[in-house]
Amino acid sequence: MSSPAGRISLQGFLLVLIVSTVSGGPKFTVSPGHGTVLTFSNSQGKGCQVCTGSGRSRRCSVSLSLKDNTLVEFDCTRPQDVFTVEVVQNIECTAKTCSGHIVPTDSGSLPFLDFTRRFIWNLKASAPKALRMDFTDGGLRQIAPSERCPDGHMYTLQVIQTTGTVAVGKYCRLGSITSAQILNQGRLTLEIPARQMLQSSQFDVSVGEEIKSLARVSLMLPKGTSSSELLSPNYPDTFPDDDVMEWYFQVPPKHKTAVQFLNLTQPQCLKKEAAVEYHSKGRGALVLGLTDAQPAQTEGDFSLTLRNCEMDRTRSGSPGLSLNIRVSAKSTSSTVMCKVDAGRLGDLSLHIHRVRPASDCVMKINSAAKDKITVTSNSALTFQDCLPDDVNVTATRVIGCSDLKDCPKAPVALLVPLLPSCLPAPLSSVTWTLRPPQQGTVQLSSPAGPLKQSLPGQVCNDSILFKVDEEGGGTVGHFCPRGAIQKIQVHTNVSVTWLSNMGARIQRSYFKYVLNASFEKEITERYIFTVSPMKDSPVLLASPGWPVGMEPYSTVSWIVSVPPKMEAILMFANLSQPKCSNRHTNIRVQRFGSPEEDYSRREDEEAEMEISVPESFYLNMSNCKPERGDFSVITKITLQKARNRLLTIILSVVAALLVIFAVVLAVVCVVVRKKKKKLDHQVSVYNPNGTSFLPGPNGRPKSDDESEYHVYASIEDTLVYTHLLKKGAEIGVYGDFDTYRPFPGHSDSQKPPVSTNADGVEVDTYRPFRPPSQQGPPLPNRPPSHVQSLVDNELYHERNRTEEGNSPHLGRRMEPEGGN
Repeated sequence: MSSPAGRISLQGFLLVLIVSTVSGGPKFTVSPGHGTVLTFSNSQGKGCQVCTGSGRSRRCSVSLSLKDNTLVEFDCTRPQDVFTVEVVQNIECTAKTCSGHIVPTDSGSLPFLDFTRRFIWNLKASAPKALRMDFTDGGLRQIAPSERCPDGHMYTLQVIQTTGTVAVGKYCRLGSITSAQILNQGRLTLEIPARQMLQSSQFDVSVGEEIKSLARVSLMLPKGTSSSELLSPNYPDTFPDDDVMEWYFQVPPKHKTAVQFLNLTQPQCLKKEAAVEYHSKGRGALVLGLTDAQPAQTEGDFSLTLRNCEMDRTRSGSPGLSLNIRVSAKSTSSTVMCKVDAGRLGDLSLHIHRVRPASDCVMKINSAAKDKITVTSNSALTFQDCLPDDVNVTATRVIGCSDLKDCPKAPVALLVPLLPSCLPAPLSSVTWTLRPPQQGTVQLSSPAGPLKQSLPGQVCNDSILFKVDEEGGGTVGHFCPRGAIQKIQVHTNVSVTWLSNMGARIQRSYFKYVLNASFEKEITERYIFTVSPMKDSPVLLASPGWPVGMEPYSTVSWIVSVPPKMEAILMFANLSQPKCSNRHTNIRVQRFGSPEEDYSRREDEEAEMEISVPESFYLNMSNCKPERGDFSVITKITLQKARNRLLTIILSVVAALLVIFAVVLAVVCVVVRKKKKKLDHQVSVYNPNGTSFLPGPNGRPKSDDESEYHVYASIEDTLVYTHLLKKGAEIGVYGDFDTYRPFPGHSDSQKPPVSTNADGVEVDTYRPFRPPSQQGPPLPNRPPSHVQSLVDNELYHERNRTEEGNSPHLGRRMEPEGGN
């Protein structure tokens, strides 16, 4: 023992509580002890801050570390809901001594009783010696990562290496682990939940041995029959590459031990091979593979060393190295008397089977030796030289009814019994057989929260597993806590098996009802699962019987609830389709209340790998009668924030209208341009010789036979005027008639004879065509009204008798040849 000055105590790290009624948030005066750092941390990063100082020097943050006496204030009324109080100490060892011991204390910390508290000791060894911690105050026992300690005091030991931090294990108080040694640096953490009083204890720290492993854990096995279980570092994740871990076992005299590996996963090795080594006094080293039979019926102390290889983690499906080690001990030629109270079993039957006929184990019930014992009432049992590996302990119960009205009205609690510790092995499984009426359904739910299905990528790391089978048929699935499945409904007889792989301590910590079973009305499908996914937690759902296919003609539905303003993304992975001899397989998705399906595919149709559903929906699957192959699929459901579908639809419609408008506008522009181009060529030209024709691409004027009298493509109102009629009369082109006659169109080589009328004016005289560049007759000045009448072709159709009668040059108006 070191002197009081050499000890580092947490005594006095928190002293006075001052309640503030001015700011609305509590104030604390804290006094960290010597060499101690007090930290307030808000894991949520919002909602509340811790402040120091006042006025301009006031500083607020979501985290704060203090070494000196300080007044702190929180800006919320309940900081214990978001803040964790951490007390950090450093312990360093030289080659001979260490700077202190691990002494957690609650002295003066009552103001922080409502906070979650975490005591952290940073440990540093002096190479090549290790740092040793002795758990003399009752010892420790290792637990699975998902377990919790009954008294709320959970210790975590970590080793810090150059390659990263390795979790040696999590531990509860009172066990067979007496000490631990670590190389280089490490960390021991004690976490206590809010409103939990600290159980005072002390761990001595000293200079350890020269070890060749990352850590060495020592155990002292108790006298009599016992079983201790240990986990590989980082369990259930992989043990580090090419690393070593060591356990040392002190075995009482006249006791034999047996080693068994549970939940073993083997790595893919690049160099060397993963193996275990056994060392004991007076015997040479024994090297075995992980799958070899491990030593049994061994006497004396021994050490077990686990060596990992250099792993190949690039291969898909390479899990790495992890295992659960069970070490059982018993006294040689020991006889254990055991009484079983049937009242503790409820309606269960207890079965004890001798599984190793070659062992020395002898089981007796009421003084009669048996290899199989079934306990249904109060019984006196005797076990002589029976190790845990020699026997298997199970329990069963049948629950059924022939008519739905005779079935239990309330859900039946499926209980795991608490068995006496005098049994040579812990309870390994409990099976309930549920038999509903012919028109009934079995419904399963968990009072501890939703379940999840054990699948690749969604492995159950918990120590408890539920296996749901159809009685006499296939497996529905394996399930464990902490998932999204609210309830399971099966329209047939069902067996539910609770499995435990962690031994007696799990059995005791889970002595409560773990599932509720009830008999409900008949359902239309063979299986129905009610699922409530959570955001940022993808859910994997496998078809019943996976990886084996569904039963022929069987159907399954998942009722999936999608929260408001969210949408579900469905991905169908590991899809296996059969060749059907009758009917078809089908995968359908349909929203609640919708008459139409959002998605439907048969086995002969190509399935989409991903679809989105914006509301709660049904996912239905049905199997055919396979000719060959199986129907199985894993569905991954992920929630994400819903897109604004109304805005998307409006934008799509607007975009479509803009495209249509652009197309129509382009067509109109092309048509107008072509029409304008055509009109630009079709200009009517007046010829004083009596012939009108269209210049440009229209060709020569037509002959007499080809002419179409009084047919005009267009009339240019700027070139056709009535004054030209008067001018023609003056030069002798027109006679005593008031109607314009078009010239029949003779060519230059066919000039008609020249004739004169009575006044000596030449009639029908051919005159050559005058190009537009030559000077034409001047245009008279006319009022706009008269020009408009010409545009409307009133030149040919309207008789202005007053104007014509007074004209001194024109004779009586005559109708044009050929008529109108």
